Amino acid sequence: MFSIKLQSNTNQITEIKANRRKLNLWPYLLVSPALLIVTFVVFIPILEALVMSLRSHDLRRPNEIEFIGLGNFIEAFHDPQFWQAFQNTLIWVGAGVGLQFFFGFVLALLLNKKFKGRGVVRAVSLIPWATPGVLIGLMWKWIYDGNYGVLNDVLMKLNLIEENIPFLSQTSTAFASVIVTIIWQGIPFFAIMILAGLQGVSKEMYEAADIDGASKLQKLFWVTIPSLKNVIMVTILLRIIWVSNSVDIIYSMTGGGPSYSTQTLSVYIFNKATVLDLGYASAMALILMLLLAIVAIPYLKNTFKEG
Repeated sequence: MFSIKLQSNTNQITEIKANRRKLNLWPYLLVSPALLIVTFVVFIPILEALVMSLRSHDLRRPNEIEFIGLGNFIEAFHDPQFWQAFQNTLIWVGAGVGLQFFFGFVLALLLNKKFKGRGVVRAVSLIPWATPGVLIGLMWKWIYDGNYGVLNDVLMKLNLIEENIPFLSQTSTAFASVIVTIIWQGIPFFAIMILAGLQGVSKEMYEAADIDGASKLQKLFWVTIPSLKNVIMVTILLRIIWVSNSVDIIYSMTGGGPSYSTQTLSVYIFNKATVLDLGYASAMALILMLLLAIVAIPYLKNTFKEG
């Protein structure tokens, strides 16, 4: 009798374990469509880029395609244009993302206050972010135009200049001009992300700070910013990646010129790919991907530590 009960319990335990194994498959089945998409859209192209980067993959000379190992990477490190593009990328990302964050933070604080028509202002402020990059580039190219641009017209009427300035045609002003454009585009992204974070900051913390006699500036640095730490970190990381990979605005405004003064790594990669030098373009793309991965490591470490 005892042995029959024991066997029955053993069978039940075995059945429960089997059911658990079946249930454990569901999470994998549910995420499998997304994994398939990521595999075909991300991982397979990365592998193809890795293969091409190890070959002299120039479609202008299809008969000369051959394995050259790290030849493309070595060529990149001896290429003056690569280093100029790398330097431009650092300025492009540093100035662009830094000023986007600053103005976006200020805009978020303003939009968080209660005032008449706040909903309309919030909606209108998203227009630069919602506009496609190519259209933004063409619009600002017209604004900067040296012959009939709006900016020159305004400056002339204000008596700030005596003759038109070809903002995008001279090396001294071209890069600053495209940086202003990317700042204008990215401010709403920071504003809306930080604004969403501000909604979650506890009012009790502000009340406690008021009781302690904290000023507005002290509440900003000791309550608001620490509460938004994760939001700020994620937003800045995402924007660094997007701005580093941005091609559309620069390409539609200057194409990387004049004299490569506005050519970032992503634009240089695109220019090499358009002339069918896919091996060299793939090598530079992998270098850029590695640099961005290094930037993301501190955030990933922080995420795993909190987890």
